[in-house]
Amino acid sequence: MRLPRRAFLQLPMGAAAFSIGSRIARAQVYPSRAITMIVPFPAGGPSDTVARIMAERMGVSLGQSIIVDNISGASGSIGVGRAIRAAGDGYTLSFGSWSTHVVNVAILALPYDPVNDLKPVGLIVDSPLLIITRKEMPAQDLNELIAWLKANPDRASQGTAGAASASHLAGVLFQKETGTRFQFIPYRGLAPALQDLLAGRTDLMFDLVADSLPQPRAGSIKAYAVTARRRLTAAPSIPTVDEVGLTGLYVSSWQALWAPKATPKIVIDKLNAAVVDALSDPAIRQRLVDLGQEIPPREQQTPEALGIRQTAELETWRPVIKAADIKAE
Repeated sequence: MRLPRRAFLQLPMGAAAFSIGSRIARAQVYPSRAITMIVPFPAGGPSDTVARIMAERMGVSLGQSIIVDNISGASGSIGVGRAIRAAGDGYTLSFGSWSTHVVNVAILALPYDPVNDLKPVGLIVDSPLLIITRKEMPAQDLNELIAWLKANPDRASQGTAGAASASHLAGVLFQKETGTRFQFIPYRGLAPALQDLLAGRTDLMFDLVADSLPQPRAGSIKAYAVTARRRLTAAPSIPTVDEVGLTGLYVSSWQALWAPKATPKIVIDKLNAAVVDALSDPAIRQRLVDLGQEIPPREQQTPEALGIRQTAELETWRPVIKAADIKAE
C-alpha cells in the first residue's frame, strides 16, 4: 500500500524530531558512564599532575569517573587532534594549555583548528613566569635590569626550554617591549637551564613559578617580577610587571579544558559546573597553589571567558612569533 504524499513528507521530519529529542534526553542524563580526558603530554609531568587532580575532583561532582589518557607527541598536537575527532557527546575531553591551543596554531601546520573545532569548557589554572637573574646581577630591580641590558647589548644570555617555549617567547616579547638585545640559549627543558643560571653561566631566565620560586627564597637567584596582572598567592612580595613599569607583559602557560565542537551546551554547562566546583574546593586550591599554579577568578572560569582569552592571545602571539621567525623544533 502506497503512503499518501502528506504522510510520506512527514516521515523525515518526525524522524528528525525523534533524533533531536533523543540527543536532548541523553544530554539531560549525562554523564551515564566514564569520561576520558585526553592529556597531550607524558604522564608524570606538571600538566599531567594538574589534569589528574582536576579529573579526580570533577568526577565527584559528575558522579562518574574521569580517566586520564596521555597521548603525547608532535608538541601536543596528536592528543588534541584525537580529542577533536572524538564524538561530541561529552565523553571525550581535551585538556590542554597555552602552548597546545595557542602557540601551536602559530608555528605548526595543524590538520585542525583548535579554536573552531573545539568548544571551551573552562580555564583551570594560570601559570605565570618569574623574571629571574643570576645572583651576581648588579641590577636591584627590573628597571635597573633593563638599563643594564641596554648598556650591554648582545652580551647577556637567557636560558630557554627551546624554541617557542613559554620561556623563549617571554624573552622575545621582553626584548620587543624594552628595546633590549641578548642571546637565547636553548636547553632540553627548564631544569638544566635553571642549573646554569644558578651556576652563573647564564644571566637571566623567564621561568615557571613552580620551578624557580624556591631559589629566590633561598637567595640563590634574584626575582624581579611576575608576568601577570596579580601578585602570586605563593609569593605575594614579588611585584607584577605592571607595578614595576612594564605594563602588559603578561605571559602565562595557562591550562584549560575543551570538548569537541558538536558537544551540546547542556553538557558543556555541566562540565563547567564541575570545573568551578573543583576550583572552589579549598583542598584542591591548596594542592594547585602548592604546585605553583594560580587559581583564576570566578569570572574567568566560564566557557565564554576561556574562548575570549584564547582568541585574544592568538592575536597577541601570532605577530610576535612571525616577526621573530620562530619555527617548531
